[in-house]
Amino acid sequence: MSLEIEATDVIKIILQFCKENALLDSFNCIQNECKVSLNTVESIEGFTADINHGRWDVVLPQVANLKLPRNRLEELYEQVVLEMIELREIDTAKAMLKQTQVFTRMKAEDPERCNRLEALCSRTYFDAKEVYGAVPKDKRRAQIALSLSAEVSMVPPSRLMALIGQALKWQQHQGLLPPGTAFDLFRGTAAGQRDEVERFPVALDRSIKFGKKSHPEVARFSPDGTMLITGSVDGFIEVWDPATGKLKKDLAYQADESFMMHDTAVLALAISRDSEVLATASQDGKIKVWKLRTGQCLRRYERPHTQGVTSLAFSRDGSQILSASYDGLVRVHGLKSGKMLKEFRGHTSYVNDAIYSADGSQVISASSDATVRVWDSKSCDCITLFKPPQVSSGSEQSVSSVYVNPQNAEQVVVCSRAPTAHVMTLQGQVVKTFQSGKREGGNFVAAALSPRGEWLY
Repeated sequence: MSLEIEATDVIKIILQFCKENALLDSFNCIQNECKVSLNTVESIEGFTADINHGRWDVVLPQVANLKLPRNRLEELYEQVVLEMIELREIDTAKAMLKQTQVFTRMKAEDPERCNRLEALCSRTYFDAKEVYGAVPKDKRRAQIALSLSAEVSMVPPSRLMALIGQALKWQQHQGLLPPGTAFDLFRGTAAGQRDEVERFPVALDRSIKFGKKSHPEVARFSPDGTMLITGSVDGFIEVWDPATGKLKKDLAYQADESFMMHDTAVLALAISRDSEVLATASQDGKIKVWKLRTGQCLRRYERPHTQGVTSLAFSRDGSQILSASYDGLVRVHGLKSGKMLKEFRGHTSYVNDAIYSADGSQVISASSDATVRVWDSKSCDCITLFKPPQVSSGSEQSVSSVYVNPQNAEQVVVCSRAPTAHVMTLQGQVVKTFQSGKREGGNFVAAALSPRGEWLY
């Protein structure tokens, strides 16, 4: 059962944060643009008590941040002016009549009422019975307090920070954050010391051992770095703790040995940007989508491809899945609809990898036909086709993988089954070349980029 959150409630939480941190320009801008009013006070009892005791220096600043019905505001401001006149604070009363929006509007639409107040300011005496009539001052205050209390609400302070704190505690409870871990809220990850220079690993950290009859075909780290997910030749999908090298038993389904799985070898994995959703694909051409925290299968694509799926990638908004296959096709599937939305045709052999460009406007695919193709992600038209430089004049080398360069979105790293890998532009120009340095048995079979793109493994 999913919780439904009203957009207006989210806006109110942001408004409360602005108000509590004295971001008044932001508060007013959001309130006016969204047409959503906060209308909260720290204490309704305190608010009504201030009105009942005539503490207008406290009441009016609070009211200034509220969106109240016009008649309620006029009653309040009229009472304040009358009491200022009674106290012979004539200058204050006149200033309110001239400078506040309430009285400016009243003068235009109800001039008699406004003229009466101005006339009272000109008198040298104040007759309470004449001015207040049958309803004395205390009762008028009580009536105003009662009517205004119905227009406001009271919520606990700092709701935004409280909700974020609760979410982080839940993540700690689920084992996503070790106790005491500092958290980078903006990046959505545990805070760590970010080296000025990105360093490459120099020693084996830990190993994960598989059974004799099984081996992993694919492995991916989750974007938040808390999980390592593997897909094996026996169809099992397992979630590991990178810090310990052991299965994450805080995931109830793994603790119960109810693993996510396919009927055939798992060849491809993709994890959503928020590390909540996992897409997996297998040798029989099927794709499944899982909720990582529960192991629940959210979506099955029974025939997305006619042969094994070699590559998966989520779109930036997580609503679509890009897939490549041994059938020579690249396709896009809707996560909600469960249907194929787009197809990219043109490769003449296996498609080994397919990714989105940095802005999602293009799809880049690598194939055993020795080409890299760049497609328009909307029209499915092939924009560019290029081949990485061939090492020999013999058979052309299959392109096994392609990666967007984190340091330059207009460049890709192209890895072929050859002793060379290249950084190339999306137009096919070679920017840099890497060599294995081996005459025999030196062909690259896989590659990976460091997070900031400073190292190629």
